[in-house]
Amino acid sequence: MKTGLFAFALLLSFSAAGAQTRVSNYAPGQNEEGVTYFLPQTTLHVTVTAEKTVFTPGDFCRYAEKYLRLKGISTQAFERWKIKDVKVTPIGTPDKDQAYTIELRDKTVAPLVELTADGILKAINTHAQADNKVHEEAPAPAEKPVNPRDYMTEEILMAGSTAKMAELTAKEIYNIRESKNSLTRGQADYMPTDGESLKIMLSNLDKQERALLQLFEGTTVTETRKFTLTLQPTGNMDKEVLFRFSQKLGIVGANNLAGEPVYVTLENLNTVPAPAPDEKAKKKLEGVVYNVPGKARVEIFQGKEKYYEGEIPFAQFGNQEILSKKLFDKKTTTQVLFDPTTGGVLKISTEE
Repeated sequence: MKTGLFAFALLLSFSAAGAQTRVSNYAPGQNEEGVTYFLPQTTLHVTVTAEKTVFTPGDFCRYAEKYLRLKGISTQAFERWKIKDVKVTPIGTPDKDQAYTIELRDKTVAPLVELTADGILKAINTHAQADNKVHEEAPAPAEKPVNPRDYMTEEILMAGSTAKMAELTAKEIYNIRESKNSLTRGQADYMPTDGESLKIMLSNLDKQERALLQLFEGTTVTETRKFTLTLQPTGNMDKEVLFRFSQKLGIVGANNLAGEPVYVTLENLNTVPAPAPDEKAKKKLEGVVYNVPGKARVEIFQGKEKYYEGEIPFAQFGNQEILSKKLFDKKTTTQVLFDPTTGGVLKISTEE
């Protein structure tokens, strides 16, 4: 028996009217030849973008005010995290309790079935668009700070103490600033012959000054990282811990008390009425089973900070319905597109 974990089912003849398209609950080893598909349940991928800032004090930080009149320069290294963005993306995952087999009979007019890679029904008698998978861009590598020692003069490097090195480095910074002022005023001994050369010289001097200033001011490196969590709700959630966040450690697990909790609240909006129990029991499989998705409101927050709020369609908060077999028992070819995230019908059309 074909399990349906491939892109397309076998294309069979559909020239005769009145042929039957049969669908049955999937029973391993017991179904007729056919394609087995799953209805999806909706899973949330929560992608948290966090920014990591690392500060390293400069070698001459204690002399910053004495030689350069720089105040408030920190002498302590630190690492700090901040949440920049939270994005919620719904995707479909196979619901193992909702598996069905479309029997491939000689004259069925529902011959072409397209599934996702994990067996969720995507389309009948047509082609669906690409699945809505979560794609994340790799974070840009942090810019590597320049090495200030590359711009130290021989006199600075040969100094016998840190205090003397700091004094000579500060003098070199002042010399660089004087050179920049001379160039911009046109008073330098060796002025460049054109504007582009002047621009390059000033840029190089700026680079040297920034590098040497790092020895007093320290360096700050900022890096952006992304963390993805998976949430598969089966009912309402009231202020449950989704993950924890620490300014020192960043994103940590929900059970890691080193961080402060970030909560998720999910409320089923009951947009689809539940069927009566007896009505559901009487319903027969006389066509293709699909979902009528419901909606839920999702909030992700920490204290007064709200990172995400929105309404999302969910397969598990809706009902299962059946596409009438009459749609597939005519001379016209019925084309159906399904949403692989919710299992709902996106489009139905016919071709002669």
